[in-house]
Amino acid sequence: MIDVRIETFLTLCRLMNYRKTAEELNMTQPAVTQHIHYLENYYNCKLFIYDRKSLKMTREAELLKKYAENISYQEKKLKTALADKGCRSISIGATKTVGEYVIAGHISRFLKEDNNRISVNIDNTEKLLRALSEGNIDFAVIEGFFDRSRFASKLYRQEPFVGICGADHPFAGREVTLDEAMNENLFVREEGSGTREILEQLLTEQNRSLSEFKEINVISSFGLTSKLLPECGAIAFAYRAAGDQDSMLASFKVKGWDIMREFNYVYLDTPFSESDVEYFDSFRTEKPSE
Repeated sequence: MIDVRIETFLTLCRLMNYRKTAEELNMTQPAVTQHIHYLENYYNCKLFIYDRKSLKMTREAELLKKYAENISYQEKKLKTALADKGCRSISIGATKTVGEYVIAGHISRFLKEDNNRISVNIDNTEKLLRALSEGNIDFAVIEGFFDRSRFASKLYRQEPFVGICGADHPFAGREVTLDEAMNENLFVREEGSGTREILEQLLTEQNRSLSEFKEINVISSFGLTSKLLPECGAIAFAYRAAGDQDSMLASFKVKGWDIMREFNYVYLDTPFSESDVEYFDSFRTEKPSE
């Protein structure tokens, strides 16, 4: 069982407010403070400090948080395993491109095995990493960046990052300059999404920004984007797998952008997590390209 003081610590790490932590845990605020002081005395370090009236975690708190998240997750997995009685249940996350265009066949093969059960959460990278930290999913298959010092990972596959447009757009199948691309109407994903972060990083490397495109529209679903691109004569940037699914779409390349990005399994560094990743991965048909 997880020490109640560790649960208090993790809740405070998430909310970063003593009063809100007390309210969520149905405790008094002095009791929350007492739990934190106990941990500080036990580990002989300061866990939280105030900086201009804002609560901050110390380096030691970050280390304890990583440890506590792993222990809390393993406790949840143990309880699930004891209750499942012969079933193999996993809860996974996937970023939108992976979830909508890449992983369906893999999940189908997994579910054909008797007693396999799955829960799939499709969301952006930021929200999936938070779900991992809070122990709400076993692992995620993520496009884009994540903190490798905080999470364990394993390559799922590599995928080209390209421009996408309607099949009859002048860019279809061509290589264009960045200036040409910026004269177009751009459809972009919401902040926090992996593909948007990659595009913003590419632009920053060339001293450019999203604001320089002729017009920008934010659409969180690539499914909707794929329908609008041919009708609106717009462009987007995404993984090639997303465009390959639709004959009405074509890809194009920006000169100098020969981009390959990894899709990775991302998970907490625990034996339970690694076991779930290895088991799910055993139902793949293709090998990840190195």
